[in-house]
Amino acid sequence: MTRDRQDPMLADPDVVVIGGGVVGLCCAHQLRQRGATVTVLERGALGGPQSCSYGNTGFVGTHGAAPLAEPGMRALAVPGATEPDSPWYIEPRADAELTRWLEHFRRACSVEAAAAGFRTLIGMKRRSLQILLELCATESIAATLESPGIVLAFKTAAGFDDARRGVERTVAAGVPLRVLGPGELGELEPKTVFDIHGALYNPEGAYLHVPDFIVEFGRVLSDSGVDIREHTEVAGFEVRERNIVRLNTTRGELRPGNVVIAAGAWSAACAHMAGVDLLLQSIKGHSVTVAMPPSAPCRPVLLSEGKLAMVPLGDRLRIGGQLEMTGMSTEVSERRIRALLRTVREFLPALEETPTLHTWSGLRPCTPDSLPLIGAAGDLGNLLIAAGHGHIGMGLAPASGELIAQLLAGEQPQTDPIPLRPNRFGGAVT
Repeated sequence: MTRDRQDPMLADPDVVVIGGGVVGLCCAHQLRQRGATVTVLERGALGGPQSCSYGNTGFVGTHGAAPLAEPGMRALAVPGATEPDSPWYIEPRADAELTRWLEHFRRACSVEAAAAGFRTLIGMKRRSLQILLELCATESIAATLESPGIVLAFKTAAGFDDARRGVERTVAAGVPLRVLGPGELGELEPKTVFDIHGALYNPEGAYLHVPDFIVEFGRVLSDSGVDIREHTEVAGFEVRERNIVRLNTTRGELRPGNVVIAAGAWSAACAHMAGVDLLLQSIKGHSVTVAMPPSAPCRPVLLSEGKLAMVPLGDRLRIGGQLEMTGMSTEVSERRIRALLRTVREFLPALEETPTLHTWSGLRPCTPDSLPLIGAAGDLGNLLIAAGHGHIGMGLAPASGELIAQLLAGEQPQTDPIPLRPNRFGGAVT
């Protein structure tokens, strides 16, 4: 992974990581730990609003490992099948890549594929939590991680019954999920009035304060010798003999030994400049941050049917989620914000209305089978991909970064790379 120190190109890094979000920083961290010289390129400010690591709910831990592609989603994988403010919405539009993605998505909506995806994702989430707990022992980062457990609330009997049926399988996979009995939810959240049919609880639920975590992590990496270049965009690649020999940016050129594309929703466009096809679609999410209501929950709560979550951030409450396939626009939809707040009122009817402090939307890069793309890309010998983590990127990033570093260092991978190989979708569906 590291090059000869007599190399005349010594000023250039062993590895360039394109993307300064949580995945890119985790890659840089693991690479630097193995002695590589690393440069991270971020198109905006580290932890800035252009990043999906800026305004999300920051969930990590062992919850949320179920793939988005599961049997119940097959009928909804059609543009216009739901209303524009529904928790899941695909905008009708003429887009060949979207059509191709949806064909693969419907193929992945099987019991067998969902079970296999769950096994891979839960393994990555467990490993990620281990790495994150070690990382957050660092004094400057420690305050950005909280692990009070998470409540999964279900509004409907059908939703709750379906969730209960999956508890045994989830526990067998090593996740300490349990059904809350009568009165237990009130003991966990005595200030909050819920109007729900039932709830589950995972004591391993944890979350990161973002963007604080990203900013502090960046400082730690800079102190360790990682060169982080903000406001730097990739303009193109020079390829020679199946290797990237030069990387052109808006702030100069680099001649890296290896390149890792971890650019979130922009990964497909970035890879395309190198002649590599990635099957990714952006799924937009929104968040609204309000002043903390007096009767708000003191721990994270997932409002399951609404596909949104609530996390306490000191004197603020962040509400985020929903899944919207509408292209690459990050414009905040007031209609979506109203839908988020309406869903909260349906689940928590007594929650006080408090001033809105901030609204935001971001793009989650998603694969059809919900598993990220990690590993070598195409025919280029020194290009790797770490992208497509969807709406659970915070909880998968540490294991992804470790896998990238292990692959480059020739180590035995902690995570099986086969289900994550970037070329697994091939060409168009036959």
